[in-house]
Amino acid sequence: MRILICPDKYRGTATAGVAAQAISDGFPKSLSDPVLIPLADGGEGTLDALGGSNRVSPVTGPLGDVVSARWRIARGQAVIEMAEASGLLLAGGPSENDPLAATTSGTGELISEAKASGARRIIIGVGGSASTDGGLGAIRAMEPLVRFSGVDLLVACDVETRFLDAPAVFGPQKGASKLQIQLLERRLQRLSEIYVEEYGIDVTALQRSGAAGGLAGGLAAVGAELVRGFDLIAEEVALEEAIASADLVITGEGRLDKESFNGKVVGGVVALAERYQVPVVAVVGSYDIDTDVPDSMKTISLVESFGEELAHTETTRCLKDVGRQISAEL
Repeated sequence: MRILICPDKYRGTATAGVAAQAISDGFPKSLSDPVLIPLADGGEGTLDALGGSNRVSPVTGPLGDVVSARWRIARGQAVIEMAEASGLLLAGGPSENDPLAATTSGTGELISEAKASGARRIIIGVGGSASTDGGLGAIRAMEPLVRFSGVDLLVACDVETRFLDAPAVFGPQKGASKLQIQLLERRLQRLSEIYVEEYGIDVTALQRSGAAGGLAGGLAAVGAELVRGFDLIAEEVALEEAIASADLVITGEGRLDKESFNGKVVGGVVALAERYQVPVVAVVGSYDIDTDVPDSMKTISLVESFGEELAHTETTRCLKDVGRQISAEL
């Protein structure tokens, strides 16, 4: 039996790679080894899903201090995860972040280094950002922009939010007060006007341009293409082909809700599996009971199966036990 295990991360408890291996470890040796394809949707985990890091560079962190950022380059393609350079965790989380001062300069520095290292195609995963600077910090760090002529910049987005909506939608997650959100809205409004004046691009009209506090929109202004992160990663790892040849697909994430079927990993995997009539088991940390789940997908909740404490503190052990449970039912 051909089994494919392709989860997203379980935020804060297990990366996608760790989760996939844990589920696989629950399968007996008598079965053929499952195929493991850790996934991401363009947010955190994108770098690991696309091969993992092979470079580390010192760059400007979100609040101005120097941080060490992992990234990857191979065969002319670079993969950058903005959370490595400009992420909220690097700023100490929402309670320690300065939403007005946080910058994407470090992400721009990584993009510049990728270009200097010979990259002709640069994938930027955006998600988990500390900033709402509209990408201005990144653009300034990339100047002079003429050197990016002939380089394909692809921004892998995990949301559909537009540029001017970013402060209201994501500001609270970054520790912004109501007053700060209003200031950030004015900032992005003015930046959108500057981008029209300087680059001839109205970023406010672009879907996904609000991703990472408008970083996506800023990069679009200077020539980047904004794409759905899941679709890009699925193509890069040949996910559809793997699903088409599988007898069972196991996916999962930390929490299943209606957003799981809006450009996220679980929804994307289910859609592909339905195309080839392959059954899917989604192993999730927890789920929203109001979520409409497709008939083709079976859901296993770690919280329901093991209790909230174990699900959060012993996630990999729980995932291994679920793998054992699934294999016993085959």
